[in-house]
Amino acid sequence: MITDFEKLWKDTLIEIELNISRANFITWFKNTRISGEENGIVFISVPNAFVKEWLSSKYHKFILKVLHNFYPPIRNIDYIINSQPAQSQQTFNKVPSKSTSVLANEEQLGFEGLYIDKEANLNPKYTFESFVVGPFNEVAYAAATAVTKKPGATYNPLFIYGGVGLGKTHLLQAIGNKIKEQKPEAKILYLTSEKFASDFINAVQNKNIYDFKERYRKYNLLIVDDIQFFADKLKIQEEFFHIFNTIYERNNQIIFSSDRTPKQIIGLEERLRSRFEGGMMVDISRPEFESRLAILKAKAENKGFPIDVEILEYIASAIQDNIRELEGALYSIIGQSKIKGKILSLNEIKEILKKNIKPTKTITFTEIVKTISTFYEINDKDLFEKTRKKEIVKPRQIAMYLLREDLNTSYPFIGYKFGQRDHTTVIHAYRKISEKIKKDERLNEEIKQIREELYKKNI
Repeated sequence: MITDFEKLWKDTLIEIELNISRANFITWFKNTRISGEENGIVFISVPNAFVKEWLSSKYHKFILKVLHNFYPPIRNIDYIINSQPAQSQQTFNKVPSKSTSVLANEEQLGFEGLYIDKEANLNPKYTFESFVVGPFNEVAYAAATAVTKKPGATYNPLFIYGGVGLGKTHLLQAIGNKIKEQKPEAKILYLTSEKFASDFINAVQNKNIYDFKERYRKYNLLIVDDIQFFADKLKIQEEFFHIFNTIYERNNQIIFSSDRTPKQIIGLEERLRSRFEGGMMVDISRPEFESRLAILKAKAENKGFPIDVEILEYIASAIQDNIRELEGALYSIIGQSKIKGKILSLNEIKEILKKNIKPTKTITFTEIVKTISTFYEINDKDLFEKTRKKEIVKPRQIAMYLLREDLNTSYPFIGYKFGQRDHTTVIHAYRKISEKIKKDERLNEEIKQIREELYKKNI
């Protein structure tokens, strides 16, 4: 029998926030709570039918899994609509009473920054000032700040791409907040491509396409996040294409983000791909250790929470390719410290991270060969043939480079596997690619995309 619903749900929310995007966390878990439990069924109170449907279809298994970790007797979840917020935001965020004065700054976790501008859909917490700049994102940051100085004239459209959890949404919203600050009268909208698609479908069903078109064409700044979800949705692409043209022709600014380049979005119409590529395209790559550590220091300082550098360095070493996971781990540690009423030891933190960090995928020789063959649309066996065809030589050299760089495979072994070639051939290939990626932006991007595919994590 659950004795403390509030504590159980608060602990659950800390874990959920660690594993989903900030925007989704705020959107779908605001004003939720555990309202009861009976025979192993936990009843979660939600504000409306829309949230009930979304949690049931998209997050049910995940919520159940997290709850089960804290309360093993749970068998299932039932979502109950309660239009009245069960408690005030202050009560909802309140730290359990057993937290002690070890936390001098009583900042609220979980639902901070909920005061989103309903018209523009911008969260004021996302600013350029709170964005930590490093070598991995400095070009994207420079392009974003340039856009705010001359919206519609500089880098229009702006297309920012990069892996999951690297700060694209933060940067997009920072642009919106800056332009709104400079031009309060400007009509601004931030939304995801899924929201645009949903609005379009509703407009078709309700037979008010004209209002839909007019609503979207009025914006001085339109920001569309996760544009890759337009793939294969031809009707939606067509409608967006016309809206894009109208906004662009009026010299208004358009900004996109995606987890890949337009060329890599399979099922994207050529004319829309051409529009996306017609402005400035910049990427955010995986942060190096120094940047990860700087981000953690900045976030911990912002929370007013004392954490030893040794611990921050451990977190930065343990989480290498996702800023969202990096921040989530930090907030989880702060949350657990609040719950336990003490500063956690390094061993305790290692245990927390062990439960929450997704394991890094281990790659093999065969996976590298198959991924490269697929990427360059050639047969696996072609890489091992003794041929000097240009379309084979380049992928083969990249395969040798990755085997050496990522798997630390010996030169003689790589040579043996690739048609019993001499190890000096492998050394030549490795050095050639190593030097070329420093100068050849296209090659650098191709290898980055191959690596993303190789290390893709199962969500």
